[in-house]
Order: sequence, then C-alpha cells, then structure tokens
Amino acid sequence: MLRVKFTKLFSLYLLLIWALFCSSCSQESPEDVSKTTKDSSLCDFSVGKCTQSVAGITFDLLVSPYNTPSEKPLTLELIGSEPVNDLTMRVEGRDMFMGVIPVNLTKVDEKLYNGQLIYGSCSSNYMVWRAFVTFTKEGTQHAVMFDFLADNEDNEL
Repeated sequence: MLRVKFTKLFSLYLLLIWALFCSSCSQESPEDVSKTTKDSSLCDFSVGKCTQSVAGITFDLLVSPYNTPSEKPLTLELIGSEPVNDLTMRVEGRDMFMGVIPVNLTKVDEKLYNGQLIYGSCSSNYMVWRAFVTFTKEGTQHAVMFDFLADNEDNEL
C-alpha cells in the first residue's frame, strides 16, 4: 500500500517537472539584438571616413574594404589635421580580449599614414574592434580611439 502511494506521488512529481521543462521550451530562437540595433558610436566606413579629435587635432580613419572582414587584409589610411610625433596604432577587441594587434604604419607625408591589418574572427557574430592611436604633441602623449564592427554586413560593397 505504501509502495503504491509512493509510486503515484513520484509519478505526479515527475509529470510536473516534465511539464515545467516543456513549457519553457520554444521553437522560436531569441531575436539577435545586435543585428537589429545599429550602434551610432561605431565608425561606418561605407559612408566615408571616421573622425575623432583630441588635443586640438582631428584624425580621419579610412578602412578598406569598408565591411571590415575578419581574416582578410585591411588597408588603413590615417590622416591628421596637423603633424604629430611618435604616432603608433594598435587594435584590440573593445568588449572581449582578442589579443593586441600592432599596426605598422608608413608615414606618407607629415599628416598621412598608411598601414595594413589582419585580425581574427569571433564566434559571437558581433565583434567590435578598437583602434588606439597614440601620438606626441608638444612633448605630451595623447591617444584617440576608433571603434568599428568587424564583418559588417550592412557595409557590403
């Protein structure tokens, strides 16, 4: 008698647990917010240069190809509004660590620098990279940052 009561009670609990698990399941996958919400703070190279200013100097960054694909060579062009000293650039993940990637810039003239970059891909489908540009002006070191989205499908050519 006790065994029959225990079996019925156990079956009832098992049925309730199963119902809870099934009610929380859904065939619909959650909407990917990163694809529907455009971050206006990110550089959009499809519309042109990305501009940032610091210490009274304006820098324009252009990246080609404009959709900034992962694991492919990117060509960068950095233009300053006035000559600076000791200019360097590195790229890092903004929201997750993906390593530190130095960018070898070639000085074309007093205000124009060119370089190339290749970065890895990310499995999250939403990878924001940050380009750090450091320079010296009148003996003081400054930095300016450019954030951009890798594999930006909105910027396809």
